[in-house]
Amino acid sequence: MEKRNQTIMKLAQTALMAALCFVAFTFLQIKIPMPGGDATSIHIGNAFCVLGALLLGGLYGGLAGAVGMTIADIMDPIYIVVAPKTFVLKLCIGLIVGLVAHRAAKINESTDKKYIFRWSLIASVSGLGFNVIADPLVGYFYKQYVLGQPQQMAEVLAKWSTATTFVNAVVSTILVAFLYNVLRPVLLKSGLLDTRSQVMSLTESK
Repeated sequence: MEKRNQTIMKLAQTALMAALCFVAFTFLQIKIPMPGGDATSIHIGNAFCVLGALLLGGLYGGLAGAVGMTIADIMDPIYIVVAPKTFVLKLCIGLIVGLVAHRAAKINESTDKKYIFRWSLIASVSGLGFNVIADPLVGYFYKQYVLGQPQQMAEVLAKWSTATTFVNAVVSTILVAFLYNVLRPVLLKSGLLDTRSQVMSLTESK
């Protein structure tokens, strides 16, 4: 029963993070129109994908970002055609962040605030750094070979996408570094993270 309750809570938290990804991308973006009716955006949607991966684990965080931002794409007439690309890339961001933070650094098992901050930052940079490279690169091939966009236009969009994705990564990294390290101790004390993390909180509160 306890395991079932933990699963339900984790799914509810994942749904919440997905909703935050959707809201952040849909309503807190600066859309930059591009030739051919396309666009690129400055947004903080990726921040909540990374935050979800740090709080819930790579798979759940990645799914939150993938589902939330894919739905946002589907509801936008400009971005609907790139929704499949969005799902794959956001899932990868979450998996990379989770791999670094939880598999490599095991931040949930640490009570050292400096260690946690450092590795949450490294994990964020790893996931978002991947996106800075993958988003324009995958977008270039996707738009040229799947959507049939002319090569020259695909190249222009890839260059703009590189710039905006880099800005998004920098802003999101700063935001996540603040939010995660503020929210983590609060969620631990309230029992809203997994059981192993709750045990760690007893030491942190001393």
